[in-house]
Amino acid sequence: MSVGWLLPVVWVGLGLVILVCSLRAAGSRRAYMVGVAAVSALWVVAGAGANAYFLARGDDYSGFADGASTSLVRDTWQSVVVPHHGLFIGLLIAFEAAAGALVLLQGRIRQTALILLIVFNLALVSFGWGFLIWSAPMILALSLLWRADRTWRRAEHRPILMRRRAGAVP
Repeated sequence: MSVGWLLPVVWVGLGLVILVCSLRAAGSRRAYMVGVAAVSALWVVAGAGANAYFLARGDDYSGFADGASTSLVRDTWQSVVVPHHGLFIGLLIAFEAAAGALVLLQGRIRQTALILLIVFNLALVSFGWGFLIWSAPMILALSLLWRADRTWRRAEHRPILMRRRAGAVP
């Protein structure tokens, strides 16, 4: 089974949902929740799920770091990760699945998961400037969701009268 065309479509589709929802998340609880759900789906299904599929298929991930601008990243990837890809991609799968699941939990756990995903996307750029096309909007979107999470959590802790004045309660 080939996922050659399907995976980029899922990534772009979920990425657009996350970006659009994040832009509206501070003012719309629904947009915020849809954005969080899309983040979870992206990392659990299109991240951990896809990498688990590739690992099971026997891909060794050689060439992934070929676009890196420094030889340190390229050489380290080829000499450390590729020979032990089962271990390192297994850790990547565990991280993506955990972060994608933890983002569904409220409070500091969600905020921590969002920060970890921001750092993850920042680190992707070390594998090549082409990742900047994905990472820049994703970092913005995840940051906006993180900020909206703080806003909505504060709104939940305010007295009802103050929430009505602020428009947080219908």
